[in-house]
Amino acid sequence: MSMPKTITRREFLKIAAGASIATGFTSAVRSIVIEPFIYPPEEELPGQATWYASTCRQCAAGCGIIVRTIDGRAKKIEGNPLHPLNRGKLCARGQAGLQVLYNPDRLKNAVRQVGGRGSRQFEPFYWPDALDLLSSKIAALSSTERFAFLGGLMPSHTYRLTSLLLEALGAAPPVIYDLQSALEGRSAVSQLSQALFGAPDLPEYDLSQSDVVLSFGANLLETWMSPVAQSVAYGAMRQGSMGRRGLLVQFEPRLSSTAASADEWVPVQPGAEGFVALAIGRIIVEERLGHVGSHQSQAVLYQNVDVRDMSAASDVPVDTLRHLARVFADADRAVAIPGGYLSGQQNGFSSMLAVQALNLVIAQVGRQGGMFLSNPGPTAALRQNPPVNTFDEVMDLIRRMKAGEIDLLLLHSANPLYELPAAAGFFEAIARVPFVVSFSPVVDETAVWADLILPDHTYLESWGYQVPSPGADRPVVNSQQPVVSPLYDTLATSDVLLGLAARLGGKLAAALSWRDEASYLEETVSELHGSSLGAYSARTPSGFWALWRQYGGWWSEKQIRREPELTDIVQKPLLIAEPHFEGDPQDYPFHLYPYSSITLSDGRGANLPWLQETPDPMTTVQWGMWVEINPETAEGLGISDNDVVQVESPHGSMEASVVIYPGIRPDIVAIPVGQGHQDYGRFAQAVIGSNPMALVAPVTDPDTGALAWGATRVRLKPIGKKQVLARLESLDGNGRESLG
Repeated sequence: MSMPKTITRREFLKIAAGASIATGFTSAVRSIVIEPFIYPPEEELPGQATWYASTCRQCAAGCGIIVRTIDGRAKKIEGNPLHPLNRGKLCARGQAGLQVLYNPDRLKNAVRQVGGRGSRQFEPFYWPDALDLLSSKIAALSSTERFAFLGGLMPSHTYRLTSLLLEALGAAPPVIYDLQSALEGRSAVSQLSQALFGAPDLPEYDLSQSDVVLSFGANLLETWMSPVAQSVAYGAMRQGSMGRRGLLVQFEPRLSSTAASADEWVPVQPGAEGFVALAIGRIIVEERLGHVGSHQSQAVLYQNVDVRDMSAASDVPVDTLRHLARVFADADRAVAIPGGYLSGQQNGFSSMLAVQALNLVIAQVGRQGGMFLSNPGPTAALRQNPPVNTFDEVMDLIRRMKAGEIDLLLLHSANPLYELPAAAGFFEAIARVPFVVSFSPVVDETAVWADLILPDHTYLESWGYQVPSPGADRPVVNSQQPVVSPLYDTLATSDVLLGLAARLGGKLAAALSWRDEASYLEETVSELHGSSLGAYSARTPSGFWALWRQYGGWWSEKQIRREPELTDIVQKPLLIAEPHFEGDPQDYPFHLYPYSSITLSDGRGANLPWLQETPDPMTTVQWGMWVEINPETAEGLGISDNDVVQVESPHGSMEASVVIYPGIRPDIVAIPVGQGHQDYGRFAQAVIGSNPMALVAPVTDPDTGALAWGATRVRLKPIGKKQVLARLESLDGNGRESLG
């Protein structure tokens, strides 16, 4: 009997490479060099720190980061000082990104649910088998119209690959929607830009150069749009030019952190913010205030506006309106900002238009200290970024799911069973879909009802690019690279899509022909090589690819702002639309004001203990769920701090402890969004409470189709028990880390 032939190392590697090509799974074995932010010494010593540049994915803003690694482990995240968006600054959520990477509840491999949906009985699933199963489900579809993809604001490159896959299949494009986008009003703001300027790109406000800022429900310093960049700009505005300190006025029914930092807080009647803007505009035009002439061309906008009527409807005195009109018009550089709370009303579009019209009246569109449009991607491929769909479009998908018209549903970067109003019926809808796949790295409320979970890498293990929106004062394309090797047997969603295309072949393989995610990125960003605008240059595409990763992206060396071009929408009278609220005022006397948590955002940070431990800046609550009410309201109901109340709306109910909060209107009940998880890991589930989205009516602004999340009425009912909240200190300042 002959002895078996000895296989050399070179022959073994050839066999392994051939096997990987045969299975169409080359992305799992390809090794790619990670480029550090600063070149390390030729021989790196153990224990020596290396910094890598990348992009934060804790929200959609797209801040540049640098990550300190030692011995292949990420140790610290900081802002990238070279990045023109956040300029070296980073918020608490960005700092907590390490706990996304090291979260003990992450899935360590692909899994399938063997005990039926909702059983939470998962077993590991071999990745090639998982891709084979998913590709067979796609191939077996009777029609590609029965295939749906629902995602949140995913990275730009993942969105483009998803769109290419669906387009090649002949399926509908992905539906992009998440709760934070709804609270920010991204879809409605995009539609406003389209109506006003003929382009859907989000506005970018030159806060750093403004003398006066009127913010209508825009939480600039917390969670709205790009809070770190806005905070940096706010600091510059406060320092002022020529010794002048900028002025900020905040209009909203609750004293937020932004309102507390402002010079003036104006507690407006809910849904009446647009009336304030109409009154200010009418006063400016009528009294010919400011430095831009007689305002004759804008008179038509306000011909139906009565200042006293607007004052009565908004609870803002006429004298206050006249004072603010003069301050705003007389400033050299002023800007008005329509925030997310306006879009969360059933008169949202008309209110946002009224606010944006103020910038037209004082000629601050496209001028220093005023309003510009975000720069799109500098190439055709880089301009394909995820747009936010309307809530009406999400409801249409839910309708199709309930009707049995969807056979295969893929979910990425979204948790609709937590994020959508319970009354929207997504739970009933997902039960009618035969096969559901989630890409969530953690088992969240929606992944529990999936058949198959294909966990994506965390963003510190991932490749990618992003065009920030709203952007900086120049064109920017962020780079994202792995700062560590993947901790577990996870796989980038982009590589899953490329693997599916290779298996299905034909048009799909031709449309997604890249070897792996990194190859796709290298080819896409190579179009920037040689651009005369870039802050750095390289002689070769490979050299540019290295610099793009080392710098953390590509951006213009000089400031290049995009000036909007007005459409004819501003040649007609502005609409005066009354707000409408779900619920009879006699039965439901309070307005519900759900707001995005400064630490937990829309709930995606609830599984990170650093963020749970961080005190809320206005109430100092930690690890808690609460309801804010005015002292006058509390006295009328006989309620004290820490009393548990039942909050009821026409669509649902929840329970939480009370925080008596002076900075809120008596007719408002405010609840932070982000707690009340039933799944999503041990830290999210450790907090007792309910999801406030159970209260929200599934109604929309008829002009935009956006969710009117601020248009629900509620009532309060004490239930006779207390749940003491952990707080850094009591409201009267007695004690530290007290329990009351």
